[in-house]
Amino acid sequence: MARGTGQQTRSEAVHDRIRADILGGRLRPGERLKFPELSERYGVSTGAVREALLKLVAKNLVSSEAHHGFQVTDLTERGLADLTDTRTEIESLALRRAIGEGDLAWQGQVLAAHHTFEQTPLAGEDGDEPGEAWLIAHADFHTALLAGCANPRLRDLAASLREEAELYRRWLRPTPGAHDPADPAGHDEHRELLDAVMTRDSERADAALRRLIGFTAEMVLDTEPPA
Repeated sequence: MARGTGQQTRSEAVHDRIRADILGGRLRPGERLKFPELSERYGVSTGAVREALLKLVAKNLVSSEAHHGFQVTDLTERGLADLTDTRTEIESLALRRAIGEGDLAWQGQVLAAHHTFEQTPLAGEDGDEPGEAWLIAHADFHTALLAGCANPRLRDLAASLREEAELYRRWLRPTPGAHDPADPAGHDEHRELLDAVMTRDSERADAALRRLIGFTAEMVLDTEPPA
């Protein structure tokens, strides 16, 4: 029993490390993921690596093909289009549920997450846009928005789709002019979404969320693929 628990712990730990390496750019889209190399890299058994990769396949950060093994999910325009379509419908549903089911404490959490997001500089320490702190604050705000939804399966599905979209965002950087120069971090759109949530205006919130997700997809498509 203890052995199984230890194996599960190792699998979860290597899952988190592989996920961080994918989103951090240390493992590139399309890169083959071989058991012996990953086992040595993370200091765990091949069994723990396999379990971790299967969990990442379920989140669409890793893909698996017969006779080809595992690889970091590749980035394609069709893949992003399908992801955006699915993500828009699922997040919109979860947000409508959150507005109807979330309490006052939930609204306070959303307000606090938005404040952190708005006060976080867009550029990172190395001058890149967006920086790691901004990406985290942005993700935390969108997570807080859906936290009022009482259905954990719906929240988890929305979170998984948002994380997959983050793979595209982190690898593909916008071309010059892709952002509004007067509002490069998109604060106006996020304030509109916040205001709609605070007033529990589902229709307005739904429209604002759809615009934000659609804008992000258009921005990503208007970029050069990773070298």
